Amino acid sequence: MTLFPFQEYWWLYGLFTAGVLGLLAVDLGLLHKEPKPVGFREAGVWVAVWVTLGLSFNVALYFISRRMFAADPRLTGPGFDVDAAAWQAALEFLTGYLIEYALSVDNIFVFVLVLGYFAVPPAYQHRVLFYGILGALIFRGIFITLGSVLIQFHWVLYVFGAFLIITGVKLAFASETNVDPEKNLLLRLLRRLMPITRGFRGQRFFVREGGRVHATPLLVALVGLEATDIVFAIDSVPAIFAVTREPFIVFTSNIFAILGLRALYFVLNGYLAGLAYLKPALATILVFVGVKMLLADVYKIDSLASLGVIASILGVAIVASMVKASRARRQELAPLAASET
Repeated sequence: MTLFPFQEYWWLYGLFTAGVLGLLAVDLGLLHKEPKPVGFREAGVWVAVWVTLGLSFNVALYFISRRMFAADPRLTGPGFDVDAAAWQAALEFLTGYLIEYALSVDNIFVFVLVLGYFAVPPAYQHRVLFYGILGALIFRGIFITLGSVLIQFHWVLYVFGAFLIITGVKLAFASETNVDPEKNLLLRLLRRLMPITRGFRGQRFFVREGGRVHATPLLVALVGLEATDIVFAIDSVPAIFAVTREPFIVFTSNIFAILGLRALYFVLNGYLAGLAYLKPALATILVFVGVKMLLADVYKIDSLASLGVIASILGVAIVASMVKASRARRQELAPLAASET
């Protein structure tokens, strides 16, 4: 039984979506109206803001769920524990949010490559990422809707589980992230549909020149980001369905993870090379949730245990990466220190 059926709680979906669109409007319309590079400190503040909003929503979800479940006639039968159900909903959101946030870091590798490939100036990168995130929200909504329909067929669980394990294994043995925008189908289609200017035209995506509408390299970069995000969504959406079957929780946790992705890019850009063990950690998480999905009928791993495993994997990877980077830095400085003495 779905705790948040769309037919009954459509207003909750609508309210959440309106709130997200309002936050994005404030972000672009007021705070970043003029093109400018985003500094490390500003980006760090925004990362903290988005994470705080996500965790605050997590707390609000518990109290809202407890009140709504208590008033829902479908759930007032004997044996239904309102507090336990609300706690489970909040825990599933937190676990899903952590999974999606961790997996979204892998997107940043591609963001760096795509924006660098098209030589997008720092002043325009925020605009490209803003509309890239907006498009990602739309595509994630579509994928989540499809996943919610497919997940009703029990055999789909095994397909999703096997897919996640295969994806995790491929990610573990991938030497590096390879992106060749020129081979992307959407970009080739865009080049066929309209001419593209040789240089940027400020922060505009379209210009009219010689009586024809031209796309700018900024639009080409945006299409490249959207195309790669579709690929990542195919991995991340099945992963969260291993944690919860509630479309509302899948939707909200996914959205909050994506909202902080843009600011996280400006924080981590230039530091990703130091996270040597991030990809193995993400691969391990994908394999773990895939195994969890395959074993659901035999042995169910509860949400609290899943959260602990995923948090531990990420924690170990981050600490190990920092230790490795610190040792490498000391080895680089050792010859210099020896020469000075």
